[in-house]
Amino acid sequence: MRATLRWAHSDLRTHRGEALFLVLATAGIVASLLLATALFGYATNPWQRVFTQSHGAHVWLHTDKAADTGKLAGLDGVDTVAGPYPTAAVTVSSRGSRASVELRGTPERPSVGRPPIVSGHWLDPSAPNGVVLESRLARALLAEPGDTLTVPGTARELTVVGLADSAEPRYRPGEQPGLVWALPSAVPDPGGQVIGLRLTDPGDTSYIVQRAVTMLGSGAIGEVSTWQQARAEAQGDNRLLGQVLGLFGLGALVAAGFAVHGAIGTRIRGHLRDLSVLKAIGFTPGQVVRIFLLQHLAYALLGALAAAGLAEALGSRIPGRLGDAVGVWQGLPGHTVALIVVPVGAVLFIGATTGLAAWRAGRVPPVPLPRPAATSGGRLSGVARRALGVRIPPALVLGWHTAFTRRPRSLATVARLTLPLLLIVVAMSAWTTIDRFHSDPERVGLPTALSVRADAGRSEQQIRSLLERDPGVAAAYPGVETAALGPSQTATIALRGLGTHRDPYPHTLAEGRPARGSDEAVAGQGLLDLLDARVGDWVRMTVGDQPLILHIVGRSIEPENAGRVISTSLDTLRENDPGLRPTLYELRLDPGADPREVADRLAAAGDGHLDVHAVANPADGLSPLRAVVAGLIAVLALIGLIELLTAIGGTVRESERDLLALKAIGLSPRQITAITVTATGLTALAAVLAATALGLPLAHWLIDAQGRSSGIGAGIAQGPSAVLVVPLGAAAVLCAAALAAVPAARAARRRLADTLSAVA
Repeated sequence: MRATLRWAHSDLRTHRGEALFLVLATAGIVASLLLATALFGYATNPWQRVFTQSHGAHVWLHTDKAADTGKLAGLDGVDTVAGPYPTAAVTVSSRGSRASVELRGTPERPSVGRPPIVSGHWLDPSAPNGVVLESRLARALLAEPGDTLTVPGTARELTVVGLADSAEPRYRPGEQPGLVWALPSAVPDPGGQVIGLRLTDPGDTSYIVQRAVTMLGSGAIGEVSTWQQARAEAQGDNRLLGQVLGLFGLGALVAAGFAVHGAIGTRIRGHLRDLSVLKAIGFTPGQVVRIFLLQHLAYALLGALAAAGLAEALGSRIPGRLGDAVGVWQGLPGHTVALIVVPVGAVLFIGATTGLAAWRAGRVPPVPLPRPAATSGGRLSGVARRALGVRIPPALVLGWHTAFTRRPRSLATVARLTLPLLLIVVAMSAWTTIDRFHSDPERVGLPTALSVRADAGRSEQQIRSLLERDPGVAAAYPGVETAALGPSQTATIALRGLGTHRDPYPHTLAEGRPARGSDEAVAGQGLLDLLDARVGDWVRMTVGDQPLILHIVGRSIEPENAGRVISTSLDTLRENDPGLRPTLYELRLDPGADPREVADRLAAAGDGHLDVHAVANPADGLSPLRAVVAGLIAVLALIGLIELLTAIGGTVRESERDLLALKAIGLSPRQITAITVTATGLTALAAVLAATALGLPLAHWLIDAQGRSSGIGAGIAQGPSAVLVVPLGAAAVLCAAALAAVPAARAARRRLADTLSAVA
């Protein structure tokens, strides 16, 4: 054991840089996997915690006032009900911010859907105008307990007495109204009612919804929301961040395993005589295997422990969502298990790849076998000989010969170097796609920058004229948005009527054509998946108590509402309801116009009748992904550097036997150095070309697959431009050549006695 430790210590002193790189690479990989685990936990558990604490309802049904919702309690599969509660749609304002809300009359704190209070207290009959705000809505309004909310257009005021969490669909400006609990006396003129159903088996949600709609009648149902929709919405971008981190973390782990395997294999080929000496002095094959295995396991264990320690101690201090995710994850029950399993799994994987290479070291015979007299690279091909005959520089010809003659070994080296470069190309594609949402939003389903909602104080013509007079507004598209029941009447979808036949809304289409005629519409991927439909199908839906049949002629990229959106023109909806008035206006701005300045001008010109807000960009929630991608690129570059140093070391060692022949034919040390540098540069160039050729289509497939699964749809992927790819490839090739120059020059100037010793 003592001899084993001494040999390992001597080897560590000889290969300090390689050991440091392995430790840092392992630390980066394990840190990425731990952050991915934290984000997955953060994406699911906060909503699950609120749902459990509130004894949440699995289904919420919004109905008209006349619906007899009391008989829903007798449905098979319904455990308990919450409500019915009277509701009213109002707009509230606080500190200059406005929001559309659902005012829900709640006589007492419910047992089902019981919102956990996070600040203040629950409703008190002694304060009839007191309200409790859902916490996300409160953040949007900058409201706290004790603040006063006003209802624009009236003299009414509401006092905030508490803030509470909710497991229902969260507030989204312009899309989903916020939730405000109030006493029934504060809802004097309700426009509808809501009832929550807690089920005995959550898996029967769709069936129960269908039964409830049949019992009440589709005309009585305004909107249906389920626990699955609320959970998926709450997970949102956090789950995507976790998927990205997990994917690249696992990819980096595989790349690191291959890099370690290649490094050990190269060292074994370069130390055959040393291993034979160890066998000759009494080392068993098992001891030789353990030397390499324990040595690299120690490197991996050190990196894994460092990553776990840093994640535990400093992870919650990372600014932004990553820090919040780690802080929440540290308080979850499975935190300790994940903190142990992830590093141990990474170490075991690296150990398995190390064991395969170390097994070869154990098979080295005690007496070195005589080396073949032929050169290690084999004979020159006819093409190479003709190239030398036409005075092509010998360094280029012999460098090509050195790099690619040993095909199995050369292909393995190129493949190991290609993997981290391929993942870097995929990471750059993800970065470019996120930038595209900001720099070119109209190509990813966001042709408008502002959304305006108006009250009944002005006519349609007055509002449109006011909007189009602003110097920053290029076009104003009138529209309506309402909830509709799908054909099976088990889920609510968003029906939008935007633009007119004369001035159509500029939908971003990934498939099909725009909706031009009557009864034509375009739909998002989420809606097509929900209805199991495709472009060209006719779909039937129910709006209020009226059926509506539309012909889907195109698939639009829909970043909102998980893609469960079907859009037609306002004129098409007016054919069924001639008195339909626009309730919102989507504004396309002139290039260079500042949305904030335009919104401020319109709000001032509207004199309190307009609610103006920016269209939500899904990329805004992915800003932490930039730092994640940059960190992953650094880890992958480190792994690539390890593989590159391994390839350089192998090329230099295996070229020692050719030194005498090269010197004998008259090549100078500079030319011999150029051969090794050229061989390394060509190997790196082959890896760059392979990584680009494979990475770009892989990145498009992965990003579009994520788009389809999220409901946005395929067609959002954007590969990095040649301005980024070409410098990356050039930097990789030049870095490889620069790193090979020093060891190659040192080997070319070795003494004749050393060269003869290496050949022997």
